[in-house]
Amino acid sequence: MNFFDINNILFDFLGVKMSHLEFYATLTGLVAVILSVRENVWSWVLGLINVMLAFMMFYQIQLYPDMFLQIFFFITNIIGFWQWKFPKAQKANLKNELKISQLSLKQFGIYSLTGLICTYLLGTFAKNLSELIPQLFSKPSAFPYMDSFTTVMSIFATFLLIRKKVEAWWMWLAIDIISTYMYFVKEVKLYSLLYAIFCVIALFGAINWTKEYRKTM
Repeated sequence: MNFFDINNILFDFLGVKMSHLEFYATLTGLVAVILSVRENVWSWVLGLINVMLAFMMFYQIQLYPDMFLQIFFFITNIIGFWQWKFPKAQKANLKNELKISQLSLKQFGIYSLTGLICTYLLGTFAKNLSELIPQLFSKPSAFPYMDSFTTVMSIFATFLLIRKKVEAWWMWLAIDIISTYMYFVKEVKLYSLLYAIFCVIALFGAINWTKEYRKTM
Protein backbone atom coordinates (compact mmCIF):
# COMPACT_ATOMS: atom_id res chain seq x y z
CA MET A 1 0.00 0.00 0.00
CA ASN A 2 1.14 3.55 -0.77
CA PHE A 3 2.92 5.22 2.19
CA PHE A 4 1.02 8.44 1.46
CA ASP A 5 -2.41 6.78 1.47
CA ILE A 6 -4.51 7.89 4.47
CA ASN A 7 -5.69 4.27 4.76
CA ASN A 8 -2.15 2.94 5.23
CA ILE A 9 -2.32 2.41 9.01
CA LEU A 10 0.77 2.75 11.18
CA PHE A 11 -0.92 1.65 14.41
CA ASP A 12 -4.29 1.29 16.11
CA PHE A 13 -4.57 2.71 19.64
CA LEU A 14 -7.80 2.26 21.63
CA GLY A 15 -9.76 1.92 18.42
CA VAL A 16 -8.25 5.04 16.83
CA LYS A 17 -6.42 4.19 13.60
CA MET A 18 -3.34 6.23 12.83
CA SER A 19 -1.95 6.39 9.28
CA HIS A 20 1.71 6.88 8.45
CA LEU A 21 0.77 10.11 6.68
CA GLU A 22 -1.11 11.61 9.62
CA PHE A 23 1.53 10.56 12.14
CA TYR A 24 4.48 12.14 10.35
CA ALA A 25 2.49 15.23 9.38
CA THR A 26 1.63 15.63 13.06
CA LEU A 27 5.20 15.09 14.26
CA THR A 28 6.84 17.51 11.84
CA GLY A 29 4.15 20.14 12.47
CA LEU A 30 4.56 19.94 16.24
CA VAL A 31 8.34 20.28 16.19
CA ALA A 32 8.22 23.12 13.65
CA VAL A 33 5.83 25.17 15.80
CA ILE A 34 7.87 24.61 18.98
CA LEU A 35 10.97 25.83 17.15
CA SER A 36 9.03 28.84 15.88
CA VAL A 37 7.98 29.91 19.39
CA ARG A 38 11.66 29.73 20.37
CA GLU A 39 12.53 32.00 17.41
CA ASN A 40 14.55 29.19 15.85
CA VAL A 41 14.98 29.91 12.13
CA TRP A 42 15.13 26.19 11.28
CA SER A 43 11.41 25.93 12.06
CA TRP A 44 10.80 27.11 8.49
CA VAL A 45 12.89 24.29 7.00
CA LEU A 46 11.08 21.57 8.93
CA GLY A 47 7.84 23.31 7.98
CA LEU A 48 8.51 22.52 4.31
CA ILE A 49 8.33 18.79 5.05
CA ASN A 50 5.19 19.28 7.12
CA VAL A 51 3.24 21.14 4.44
CA MET A 52 3.98 18.52 1.78
CA LEU A 53 2.62 15.77 4.03
CA ALA A 54 -0.37 17.88 5.09
CA PHE A 55 -1.25 18.67 1.46
CA MET A 56 -1.67 14.97 0.67
CA MET A 57 -3.64 14.33 3.86
CA PHE A 58 -6.11 17.20 3.42
CA TYR A 59 -6.86 16.17 -0.16
CA GLN A 60 -7.86 12.72 1.00
CA ILE A 61 -10.18 13.97 3.77
CA GLN A 62 -11.83 16.64 1.58
CA LEU A 63 -10.59 19.72 3.45
CA TYR A 64 -9.84 21.47 0.17
CA PRO A 65 -9.21 25.03 1.44
CA ASP A 66 -6.69 23.56 3.88
CA MET A 67 -5.13 21.63 1.00
CA PHE A 68 -4.68 24.75 -1.12
CA LEU A 69 -3.29 26.54 1.92
CA GLN A 70 -0.32 24.17 1.99
CA ILE A 71 0.88 25.56 -1.37
CA PHE A 72 0.96 29.01 0.20
CA PHE A 73 2.75 27.63 3.26
CA PHE A 74 5.40 25.98 1.10
CA ILE A 75 6.28 29.34 -0.45
CA THR A 76 6.11 31.29 2.81
CA ASN A 77 8.32 28.78 4.63
CA ILE A 78 11.06 29.65 2.15
CA ILE A 79 10.39 33.38 2.53
CA GLY A 80 10.19 33.10 6.31
CA PHE A 81 13.56 31.40 6.53
CA TRP A 82 15.15 34.15 4.45
CA GLN A 83 13.45 37.01 6.35
CA TRP A 84 14.41 35.67 9.78
CA LYS A 85 17.94 34.67 8.81
CA PHE A 86 18.90 37.73 6.77
CA PRO A 87 17.02 40.81 8.07
CA LYS A 88 17.83 44.43 7.31
CA ALA A 89 20.29 45.90 9.81
CA GLN A 90 17.73 48.18 11.49
CA LYS A 91 15.36 45.23 12.07
CA ALA A 92 17.94 42.82 13.47
CA ASN A 93 18.22 41.64 17.08
CA LEU A 94 21.39 40.87 19.02
CA LYS A 95 21.71 37.54 17.17
CA ASN A 96 21.57 39.44 13.87
CA GLU A 97 18.16 37.91 13.15
CA LEU A 98 14.81 39.65 12.73
CA LYS A 99 13.51 41.19 15.99
CA ILE A 100 9.94 41.03 17.35
CA SER A 101 7.55 43.97 16.74
CA GLN A 102 3.84 44.80 17.04
CA LEU A 103 0.98 45.99 14.79
CA SER A 104 -0.84 49.26 15.32
CA LEU A 105 -4.54 49.04 16.26
CA LYS A 106 -5.49 50.33 12.80
CA GLN A 107 -3.38 47.68 11.07
CA PHE A 108 -4.92 44.92 13.20
CA GLY A 109 -8.43 46.14 12.33
CA ILE A 110 -7.67 46.12 8.61
CA TYR A 111 -6.26 42.58 8.81
CA SER A 112 -9.35 41.36 10.69
CA LEU A 113 -11.96 42.95 8.38
CA THR A 114 -10.18 41.82 5.23
CA GLY A 115 -9.91 38.31 6.67
CA LEU A 116 -13.66 38.05 7.27
CA ILE A 117 -14.49 39.23 3.75
CA CYS A 118 -12.04 36.76 2.20
CA THR A 119 -13.47 33.99 4.41
CA TYR A 120 -16.94 34.53 2.92
CA LEU A 121 -15.64 34.53 -0.65
CA LEU A 122 -13.45 31.44 -0.24
CA GLY A 123 -16.17 29.61 1.71
CA THR A 124 -18.66 30.16 -1.09
CA PHE A 125 -16.13 28.89 -3.63
CA ALA A 126 -15.28 25.82 -1.52
CA LYS A 127 -18.96 25.05 -0.98
CA ASN A 128 -19.47 24.76 -4.76
CA LEU A 129 -16.12 23.16 -5.64
CA SER A 130 -17.50 19.64 -6.15
CA GLU A 131 -19.99 21.04 -8.69
CA LEU A 132 -17.46 23.28 -10.43
CA ILE A 133 -14.69 20.66 -10.80
CA PRO A 134 -16.28 17.24 -10.12
CA GLN A 135 -13.42 15.45 -11.92
CA LEU A 136 -10.99 16.47 -9.15
CA PHE A 137 -13.32 16.96 -6.19
CA SER A 138 -15.86 14.16 -6.23
CA LYS A 139 -17.02 14.80 -2.66
CA PRO A 140 -18.41 18.08 -1.24
CA SER A 141 -16.16 20.26 0.87
CA ALA A 142 -16.39 19.60 4.62
CA PHE A 143 -17.07 22.73 6.71
CA PRO A 144 -16.55 25.15 3.77
CA TYR A 145 -16.86 28.39 5.75
CA MET A 146 -15.20 27.24 8.95
CA ASP A 147 -12.36 25.67 6.97
CA SER A 148 -12.09 28.83 4.87
CA PHE A 149 -11.81 30.97 8.00
CA THR A 150 -8.86 28.96 9.27
CA THR A 151 -7.33 29.00 5.78
CA VAL A 152 -7.61 32.76 5.28
CA MET A 153 -6.53 33.68 8.78
CA SER A 154 -3.63 31.24 8.54
CA ILE A 155 -2.39 33.23 5.56
CA PHE A 156 -2.60 36.47 7.54
CA ALA A 157 -1.01 34.90 10.61
CA THR A 158 1.83 33.50 8.51
CA PHE A 159 2.62 36.92 7.06
CA LEU A 160 2.65 38.33 10.58
CA LEU A 161 4.87 35.48 11.75
CA ILE A 162 7.31 36.14 8.90
CA ARG A 163 7.50 39.76 10.09
CA LYS A 164 7.73 38.57 13.73
CA LYS A 165 4.60 40.41 14.87
CA VAL A 166 3.24 39.52 18.33
CA GLU A 167 -0.34 39.38 16.99
CA ALA A 168 0.53 36.35 14.86
CA TRP A 169 0.25 34.10 17.91
CA TRP A 170 -3.19 35.43 18.94
CA MET A 171 -4.44 34.71 15.44
CA TRP A 172 -2.94 31.23 15.58
CA LEU A 173 -4.73 30.61 18.87
CA ALA A 174 -8.15 31.28 17.28
CA ILE A 175 -7.23 29.20 14.22
CA ASP A 176 -6.00 26.28 16.32
CA ILE A 177 -9.15 26.13 18.46
CA ILE A 178 -11.37 25.84 15.37
CA SER A 179 -9.00 23.41 13.63
CA THR A 180 -8.96 21.13 16.68
CA TYR A 181 -12.73 20.72 16.36
CA MET A 182 -12.72 20.19 12.56
CA TYR A 183 -10.01 17.54 12.55
CA PHE A 184 -11.61 15.66 15.44
CA VAL A 185 -14.91 15.46 13.56
CA LYS A 186 -13.12 14.36 10.37
CA GLU A 187 -11.53 11.44 12.28
CA VAL A 188 -7.89 12.57 12.03
CA LYS A 189 -7.72 12.54 15.80
CA LEU A 190 -3.97 12.69 16.25
CA TYR A 191 -3.93 15.82 14.09
CA SER A 192 -6.78 17.13 16.23
CA LEU A 193 -4.71 16.46 19.35
CA LEU A 194 -1.79 18.23 17.68
CA TYR A 195 -3.89 21.36 17.21
CA ALA A 196 -5.09 21.19 20.80
CA ILE A 197 -1.41 21.26 21.77
CA PHE A 198 -0.92 24.11 19.28
CA CYS A 199 -3.51 26.10 21.28
CA VAL A 200 -1.27 25.91 24.34
CA ILE A 201 1.85 26.66 22.31
CA ALA A 202 0.19 29.66 20.62
CA LEU A 203 -0.81 31.08 24.00
CA PHE A 204 2.72 30.58 25.27
CA GLY A 205 4.09 32.15 22.08
CA ALA A 206 1.91 35.24 22.48
CA ILE A 207 3.01 35.72 26.09
CA ASN A 208 6.67 35.02 25.37
CA TRP A 209 6.88 37.26 22.29
CA THR A 210 5.09 40.10 24.12
CA LYS A 211 7.71 39.97 26.86
CA GLU A 212 10.52 39.97 24.31
CA TYR A 213 8.95 42.90 22.43
CA ARG A 214 8.65 44.97 25.60
CA LYS A 215 12.35 44.46 26.30
CA THR A 216 13.15 46.30 23.04
CA MET A 217 10.77 49.25 23.65
